Formats: sequence, structure tokens, C-alpha cells
Amino acid sequence: MTGMLEGRVAIVTGGGRGIGAGVARLMAAQGAKVVVNDLGVALDGTGADKGPADEVVEEIKKAGGEAVVNGNDVSDFTAAEAMVRQAIDTYGQLDVLVNVAGILRDRMVFNMNEEDWDSVIRVHLRGTFNTVRHASAYWRELRNPDAHHRIINFTSGSGLHGAPGQPNYAAAKMGIVGLTYSCANALGRYGVTANAIAPGAATRMTESIPEGRRRAPAPQNATDERSPDNVAPAVAYLASERSDWCTGQVLSARGYEIGLYNVPQVIRQIASPGPWDLETAARMMESSFAPALGQRGGGFGQGQGGGGGGRS
Repeated sequence: MTGMLEGRVAIVTGGGRGIGAGVARLMAAQGAKVVVNDLGVALDGTGADKGPADEVVEEIKKAGGEAVVNGNDVSDFTAAEAMVRQAIDTYGQLDVLVNVAGILRDRMVFNMNEEDWDSVIRVHLRGTFNTVRHASAYWRELRNPDAHHRIINFTSGSGLHGAPGQPNYAAAKMGIVGLTYSCANALGRYGVTANAIAPGAATRMTESIPEGRRRAPAPQNATDERSPDNVAPAVAYLASERSDWCTGQVLSARGYEIGLYNVPQVIRQIASPGPWDLETAARMMESSFAPALGQRGGGFGQGQGGGGGGRS
């Protein structure tokens, strides 16, 4: 049977371990030619090791698929351009860009230093921009509104819900959501869809969370419900030509469940016939908005830490 991604060419950043590796393997098994990008850094972004990406490419080839390694740093604008060019030069085209690469430097906001903030923003948000920038420029040059080009970015429950110990990571991941929405609105005329995945899986990232703060225990084997491989089917489907209907959306992929988030919208609104009087505005906000949040004065619910898809 022909795979769902037969004839397509994809880049998967952070493809050497965890979620990215699972995505690369499934996409190759479904017929895609895959550029497996991974700098091979430690969880905090230090060091480099091309071994993990080499291993994934070797697995793919042994299984009969086609893949090549790319060891470029996604946070480097020029290196990201070279990655896109490698896909085109090697396989003649680029159809799908999957941005999984990421690092963690967790601290409470009052303990965080500039380097920890900048490093995480640079890899996640700047890195996603870098690859999208060059892939979208290539697709714009083709000017084919009937194409089936795909941007699949990775956000996280940490950003969507506000994990308290990850202000840098949460900010980057919500920034990726905004970038995804913008790309969906800007690139549709060039045959491009843009969506984001919020994954839940046991990876190096989730294993770094102290035991007492984990939402679930780490898996004992690869068939566990929290295996990173469970995220891959949602990504592979979005990468296919069948997913033209889906753009500008955030999906969750956790265990054996795939979900669709709502797009933010106004849920309550008050109005004044003229300029607001402060006391009137305060009274109306308290009477209308607070009940919608389930408590007087509102307040934000407990954030749900997400297993971000990174170089895991």
C-alpha cells in the first residue's frame, strides 16, 4: 500500500531524539524523504553530538526509507537557510517543515537570568521563525495556490496554560502559536497551511521535571501510552495532502488522544454609550466577567505543564 506521504519531502528539526525522531521515522515509513535535523545538544542547549540524528537516519534507511542528516543550528538564520536548501538540492523540492527542536532552562521568573531567557527564546521562537522564513520564501517563489505545502510547529501546554517554572519556555511556545496563526493567514495564497501541535509525552524534557511535580510517571517501555511515538500520527496526517482543510489551528497529541483547541475569542463583553466612568467599568466587569471565570475577581487557573516537543 502506498504511504500517505509518498513523494513528499520533509524537514524535521529536533529529529534525533524523542518526539522529533518518532515523527521522522513515521513520515519516512509513509513514503516521505526526510531531512533529519538535530544539533545533538544537551537539554540546556550546550554541547553538540550528531550521533542521534545519524542513528535515526540509519534506522530509516534500514527500514527502506530515504533520509539525510542535517546538523545545523536552527537559531542561526543562515544555517536555517542552508537546511532548507539542502532539502531542495538533495530531493528536488520541499513540501513539509516540522519544527520540533528546543531546549529547556527552567527557573521561576524571579530567579531567571537574561541568558536563560534569551537562550530558550532564541532556539524555540527565533529557530521556528528562521526555518519558516526560508521555507515560506521558497514556496512563495513557486506561486502555486494549489500546492500542498505544510508548516507544522510545536507549541506546548506550558505556553497554553502557563507553567509556573517555565516563563521563558511558556513565552516562546505561545509566541509560536501567534506565529502559526500569522503564517496561516499570510501563506494560504501560496498553497501553504500552518498548524501547531501541543504534545504530551515522556521525553528528556518531561524527565527533567522533579518527580513530585510530574503529572504522570515516566513510561516503562516504548508501547506505553506516553511514548513520544504517539505524537507522530497527528503530525504525519497534517503533513499529508489530505489535510488541506486544516490551517491556523492548534492540536493536542497526547497518548492515544488527539484534540483540537479553540481559537481564542471574546466570551463576554460589556459596552458603554460613551467614555467609561471608572467606577461603572469596574462594577460591570466584576458583575459580567468574574462569574464567567467561576470566581469573583477572576484569577487564572493552575497551569498545566506540557511535555514540549524538543531535542528530546
